[in-house]
Amino acid sequence: MKTAILGPAQRAEALARMAEQELDILVVGAGVVGAGTALDAATRGLSTGLVEARDWASGTSSRSSKLIHGGLRYLEMLDFALVREALKERGLLLERLAPHLVKPVPFLYPLQRKGWERWYAGSGVALYDAMSVSSGHGRGLPVHRHLSHKRALQVAPCLKKDALVGALQYYDAQMDDARYVTTMVRTAAAYGAQVANRARVVGFLREGERVVGVRVEDVEGGGDYEIRAQQIVNATGVWTDDTQALIGERGQFHVRASKGIHLVVPKDRIHSTSGLILRTEKSVLFVIPWGRHWIVGTTDTDWDLDKAHPAASSADIDYLLEHVNEVLATPLTRDDVEGVYAGLRPLLAGESDATSKLSREHTVAHPVPGLVVVAGGKYTTYRVMAKDAVDEAVHGLDQRVADCVTEDVPLVGAEGYRALWNARARIAARTGLHVARIEHLLNRYGSLTEELLELVVADPSLGEPLAHAEDYLRAEAVYACTHEGARHLDDVLTRRTRISIETFDRGTRSAREVAELIAPALGWDGDQIEKEIAHYQKRVEAERESQRQPDDLTADAARLGAPDIVPL
Repeated sequence: MKTAILGPAQRAEALARMAEQELDILVVGAGVVGAGTALDAATRGLSTGLVEARDWASGTSSRSSKLIHGGLRYLEMLDFALVREALKERGLLLERLAPHLVKPVPFLYPLQRKGWERWYAGSGVALYDAMSVSSGHGRGLPVHRHLSHKRALQVAPCLKKDALVGALQYYDAQMDDARYVTTMVRTAAAYGAQVANRARVVGFLREGERVVGVRVEDVEGGGDYEIRAQQIVNATGVWTDDTQALIGERGQFHVRASKGIHLVVPKDRIHSTSGLILRTEKSVLFVIPWGRHWIVGTTDTDWDLDKAHPAASSADIDYLLEHVNEVLATPLTRDDVEGVYAGLRPLLAGESDATSKLSREHTVAHPVPGLVVVAGGKYTTYRVMAKDAVDEAVHGLDQRVADCVTEDVPLVGAEGYRALWNARARIAARTGLHVARIEHLLNRYGSLTEELLELVVADPSLGEPLAHAEDYLRAEAVYACTHEGARHLDDVLTRRTRISIETFDRGTRSAREVAELIAPALGWDGDQIEKEIAHYQKRVEAERESQRQPDDLTADAARLGAPDIVPL
């Protein structure tokens, strides 16, 4: 299979091709569900288009807890079907679909009461493991184990001695959510989908009652396109209601946004060889290993302000610090926080006032002829959501369509990954890079690492790390624009890499080096380089200011002090 390259020329060509002839299916929204839907449709042999108003995964799908998990807490809600489905998907991703991107991660659950709590929690985790194995795709993860008080403190010396009487340790999985979506978009394109980011749907085309296409604004180059398709799939997550409003349809359900924020702290601030899962009065709190960092999250609060840039307030940050510090022997302070990010969960509105009690189930509807809507769900089950959306859309196509095959379609970079991993020492010797660097690349790009290393062969200076973000090579910034569809400095620092949350300066010290590296690939002149740097710095300052505000309203106002995109 030929690997798709998503550079500026390919984007322009994709927009032109989508406007030339009617597609079978056009997907609106390139988060994890939209990208998954495009991949599902393309691998059934359907002519497929995918348009995204901003960048791949720029909404919810780059701001999650970075977990691929069954949802242990849903067992307590007796939602066995959701957990079973998610555990099957977790196993598929680990074993077959994306072993280069999805990795096992251990979690320690501290027990605070002797006797019944160990039995109660242990029964739940045992059921979790059993459901995983019974799915047929869960044998790759270690089973849970019971730990004594002494052994738990050996695994996690960071814990207060009186914060637990023992612990359970179990396994889930994690990934870089934005990188996962970008890889899936490239996979869809490799199977023939036409994909374009920075292409905003501004209206729908109708013939009588039927929706027959969309009007798309090219946010980058200017100009409008009419793209026609037999079926449109609205996969816009928390923007579902806004998209439906463009055709005057509220839809058959309502999507409610729940804000979750996360803190990123350096690895040395929490001494543990395992992640942590802690109970709070409202939900659960995770402390998740993340390379040379920890991710601490999350909150769960209603949000009805700006959807594009949900803001973390000072109260949100205090909430997480207060709860994690209840069990840490050495408390975290504001000074320990490297990065903060906030995302919105698209929840199906129900009878409950509390967003933490709303369903993580998904729904697919066909509100008007020619338009399918998919909403709700969770990251782990995106493939099932995509299958259901395409199954629904197929009813409106005047042709016989194959069944879903994505259960057997690995993402690009998966094929050959394990062989390259076994040969990582040899690759390091051949390239002159340290073996740890090769491991880092393989776990971000899989077998596509060879493409990136070709850039280094052509220009050895790209084999050097970025001066102020040494986890990343200079080549990775260039590759983001030449192969992965990045259009702006913000795309590279925030989503193709995670420099914006993994450095105390939030990426401002890397901004100039990265902007100058990617300028040739994107055709920028000196003025545009300066605009990109200034825009990024304003964005970071607006986020910092929002995090000093006491509540959502003032935090939102502060965050909106920075413009959204940089016009070319």
